[in-house]
Amino acid sequence: MFRKLLIANRGEIACRIARTAHRLGLAVVGVHSEADAGARHVRMADESWPIGPARAKESYLNAQAILEAARRCGADAIHPGYGFLAESEQFAAACAAAGIVFVGPSAAAIAAMGNKAAAKERMRRAGVPVLQGYHGEDQTLAALERRGRKLGFPLIVKPSGGGGGKGMQIVREAAELRAALEASRRVAASAFADERLLLERYLPAARHVEVQVLADRHGSVLHVLDRDCSVQRRHQKLIEESPAPQLDAPLRAAMAEAACTVAREVAYEGAGTVEFLLDEAEFFFMEMNTRLQVEHGVTEAVAGLDLVEWQLRIAAGEPLAFAQTDIAARGHAVEVRVCAEDPAHDFRPAAGILRLAAWPRADRELRVDAGFDTGDGVPPHYDSLLAKIIAHGATRTAAIARLRSALDETRIAGVPTNVAWLAAALDSEAFQTGPVNTDFVVRHGATLAAHPDSGALAPFAAAAEALALQGAPSPASPWDVLDGFRLGAPEPIEVRLRSAGDAWIGEVRMRSRSIVEVAVPGPRGPSPDLGIEGQLEEDGVLELRPRLGGEAAHALVSAGHIDVWRHARHVEFRVESVDTDAFTDCRPAGSLAATLPGVVVGVQAAPGEHVVEGQALLVIEAMKMEHTIRAPRAGVIAAVHVRAGDRVREGDTLVRLDSLP
Repeated sequence: MFRKLLIANRGEIACRIARTAHRLGLAVVGVHSEADAGARHVRMADESWPIGPARAKESYLNAQAILEAARRCGADAIHPGYGFLAESEQFAAACAAAGIVFVGPSAAAIAAMGNKAAAKERMRRAGVPVLQGYHGEDQTLAALERRGRKLGFPLIVKPSGGGGGKGMQIVREAAELRAALEASRRVAASAFADERLLLERYLPAARHVEVQVLADRHGSVLHVLDRDCSVQRRHQKLIEESPAPQLDAPLRAAMAEAACTVAREVAYEGAGTVEFLLDEAEFFFMEMNTRLQVEHGVTEAVAGLDLVEWQLRIAAGEPLAFAQTDIAARGHAVEVRVCAEDPAHDFRPAAGILRLAAWPRADRELRVDAGFDTGDGVPPHYDSLLAKIIAHGATRTAAIARLRSALDETRIAGVPTNVAWLAAALDSEAFQTGPVNTDFVVRHGATLAAHPDSGALAPFAAAAEALALQGAPSPASPWDVLDGFRLGAPEPIEVRLRSAGDAWIGEVRMRSRSIVEVAVPGPRGPSPDLGIEGQLEEDGVLELRPRLGGEAAHALVSAGHIDVWRHARHVEFRVESVDTDAFTDCRPAGSLAATLPGVVVGVQAAPGEHVVEGQALLVIEAMKMEHTIRAPRAGVIAAVHVRAGDRVREGDTLVRLDSLP
């Protein structure tokens, strides 16, 4: 086994790898960009080395900087995690040339699977079913358009040298094809330094089922069960489970054997994943991910294996210590990916400082792989994944119930998250009965993303603000005490709240330092007083219980923000001053602003142009994805304030849209 392991990654996967490495007695070396100098994965490492500026191309994708860090610290192995350099044949070869073990397959195996077009043709010849498509060498836009029309619609455009759903475009009609090709090519060049594309027939209601494989250098190739990863947005997974539900035994066995055939075909070593599309009883090879998958935790839960440990042992030359007959599913496991994103706005990613990151308590049936803690910053330069929560149960129903309970205990403040959406998805009849298809988010996403009733949580926010004032340091003068005291009866404390455009003025009467009565008039007039008792918990969170019974809530009060949670629902309130409106927008009416930092990659609008509601105006690349800014209504473009290539900050004005004359 190795002595010192460098983890060439960040976030939750770097933390997860460090956990196993420490258990095996290895010294752990982290690397970090300037944006991640104080990150959780740095704190978990025994030592950490800077590798460059915030941009991934200059740090986590900078192979020379990582190899130099490994040389200087004396690491004898590098684990790439997933993403970044994990599937770079050049990096694997460079590690070998430097005398450092790359924890993964050979450069030749990565290369064989890295070109998706060549890999599909090779697997077709090996007898593995593949989808009809175009994987040819003529990569001119004209040739791709011609081939796309010949294939028919719908079809999917993919970067040939990439993975993880990045750059994929679904094309439903011929008029969309050119724009989709251009967008996919931009992402391919940016994310993978490879502009080649492939086209495939698109199955809109298929399932995404994948098989985990393990292979050593001594000739053993085993499959470690399968997973269903059909709940996806932008072709990136949100919920995964193992085993894949409702597969008959012959079909499951056929997919497992096909996966092992794929691994043998390229002399694979290490942990890898073979991904298939399942259309009723037919399955088709999509790609092989020559690395650890994000969702590997559900396989570990049901198989009782530590896949990172076996990656390390295989890389160190050890043979697999078990046979295929030793691997069997133990119950069922389900995983959700908690991301900094807003499902109500097409899962738009977000960046910011985490005022709170309270994860559910782990136990024998619940695991949390977190990459962030309270106070950490979520940078805008990388993907939006904060943590994975994995639940295990004797049955699928039990695993879902345990995971659903864990989401009720998850409290994140500072950035929007998909926690409430994930809870609603697990609660949905479609998921509960299962299995679901890859169109799950398209069919149910908008309903599941409905905003929680902020009015129902406003009394708890008002109560939390008043109770927090009582817990503040004692003022220098009794006249500064904010408890509404007056002779005869307490004067109500006025709390002005705003959330997502709605405003409330609550009246709070203090009955003691921990008990209040709250009235928050709503749109239908006065509301009855609600007695609420507050108790301070860890992390500065208040537990708020209605005194006459009902569901409790939790709240965090911090610098003008009040975050309230009840079950998995979360609403962020802002506290307004009595005499100032803290939310006055100084931008001209009709201005469209950047919601997070990024780079403008395309501008489709011009001053004076008449646009319709929903029309694309410009495209911004942020957090490893492209985001289209669309007209919120019909109007006339009064001004465009950015050009392609401009870097924008959160809040920068992009376009001004005037009403139609």
